[in-house]
Amino acid sequence: MPRYEVWAPYAVRRVSVHIGGFDHELSRCTRRDGWWTGEAPEGDYAFRLDDGPPLPDPRSPWQPHGPDGPSRAVDHAAFRWSPTGWRGRALPGSVLYELHIGTFTARGTFDAAAEHLDHLVELGVDFVELMPVCPFPGRHGWGYDGVSPWAVHQPYGGPEGLKRFVDAAHGKGLGVVLDVVHNHLGPSGNHLPSFGPYFTDRHHTPWGSAVNLDAPGSDEVRAYLIGSALAWLRDYRIDGLRLDAVHALADDRAVHFLEELSHQVEKLAVATNRPLFLVAESDRNTPHTTTAREAGGQGLTAQWSDDFHHALHCALTGESQGYYEDFAREPLAAVARTLRHGFFHDGTWSSFRGRSHGRPFATSEGHRLLGYLQTHDQIGNRALGDRISTSLPGGRLACGAALVLTSPFTPMLFMGEEWGASTPWQYFTDHTDTGLAEAVRQGRRREFAEHGWAAESVPDPQEPATVLRSVLDWTEPRRAPHAELLGWYRTLLRLRRERPELSDPDLGAVRVAYDETAGWLVVHRGPYRVAVNLGPAEAALPLGAAGREVVAAFGAAALEGAAVRLAADAVAVVLTG
Repeated sequence: MPRYEVWAPYAVRRVSVHIGGFDHELSRCTRRDGWWTGEAPEGDYAFRLDDGPPLPDPRSPWQPHGPDGPSRAVDHAAFRWSPTGWRGRALPGSVLYELHIGTFTARGTFDAAAEHLDHLVELGVDFVELMPVCPFPGRHGWGYDGVSPWAVHQPYGGPEGLKRFVDAAHGKGLGVVLDVVHNHLGPSGNHLPSFGPYFTDRHHTPWGSAVNLDAPGSDEVRAYLIGSALAWLRDYRIDGLRLDAVHALADDRAVHFLEELSHQVEKLAVATNRPLFLVAESDRNTPHTTTAREAGGQGLTAQWSDDFHHALHCALTGESQGYYEDFAREPLAAVARTLRHGFFHDGTWSSFRGRSHGRPFATSEGHRLLGYLQTHDQIGNRALGDRISTSLPGGRLACGAALVLTSPFTPMLFMGEEWGASTPWQYFTDHTDTGLAEAVRQGRRREFAEHGWAAESVPDPQEPATVLRSVLDWTEPRRAPHAELLGWYRTLLRLRRERPELSDPDLGAVRVAYDETAGWLVVHRGPYRVAVNLGPAEAALPLGAAGREVVAAFGAAALEGAAVRLAADAVAVVLTG
């Protein structure tokens, strides 16, 4: 018979495994404090603590009936992986494509998403980054309120569906990155507090009590989260993990959780003989996150760079509200600063925060910062979930794409960006708890009411139409004006692969000339110049050397000796010398 085990130090008298309507008693482990174990028949199961209700396994590999239902075992060895010969690929030099399984296609499943992998191959990206896929209430959601961090959301296709997707991606030469959330769980369907000290009031986060990484009992909690991370990389053959909001991982121990996690991932990479990596989302603007452990850092491979996004967004849109304020005063100067230094705030004053922020980044390691024009956060956290393609002409979108895809950073695209998708990407939920659903609805409206939005104009997260509006329209890439922009993205990605100067991660080698008043900017990348005219009129942009060839252009462009003449909202990649 199968053996069941669970860490449940909060159980006082007994723990049993509930299968088919019957309880089977477990015994205390004598050598593992707080653990209970025993044999019982095979079947969907739950754990009963003392006289409480049956609860899903904290380490459940499968929740076929949703977050609150019984758990089911998974035989990972039974899946037949294709003999693709995939041995992984490193993150440096690669381009990522972020997508949400539920809205990437109308069917919203792993299998449906796999049908569009050829589009990504033809586009020229290297990794597909999946937003969180752990179980969450209902069918639709962003995934950041998930529970059961070892399991896969059943409506997407469950464990087998994820494996089929990864297998198909590897078969086409694409790696897969998974977004995981360690800083909070739930709230709906989060039963961990019944089992043990998974959370602590020693620290507080935007989601309430912090995950227990440094209080009593934290050894087991850290092992729980690290075990989950390793399971994705090992059992599902995921190539890398994106770690959500690591600044919310409160940990005062001598060895930080992220340092321990990066060490364990490195050991797994050696054992499996393939590159594995970790990418952090962090707003701390510190190189400590990606500094090697041997040098006193946390040892992660890369981190997101919101500074580059904010500077670029302000330059393209002219927006200046909220955290854009620091970047909007001189947006082209801000773009230039981030391209040359990585962080805009590297110890400088942040008016949005009311204090100085950040520290200098290592200029030789631009590949350790992800650069992007759009992400799920930067679109979905707007009141209407509107993409910049809603308000900007194609030429201006092309300018932004060129600055991202010829940057010294590791570029990342958000699904549909490559063709200027007209569909929004809005905030949607499917909470089955009516009280929670109403709280989310009203909280969303209050948030934007503070910024002048009428309540009725903010999409209802629980309304089915909100998620339907957010589904990509796959007829758009084949028709104007989307097809032209898609061709431009393909051209830029091809150039990035073929011309190593355009992917050189050395920030110190980047030179930028710009005219804030006229609205143009020229980025020097070795012998190449990326010339962007965001001004209202045609202009001659200085190249610093005689132009030899316009390698690629979106909009009217012509060489004039040591200058290139560009129409408004036009961009050109020029070879000089």
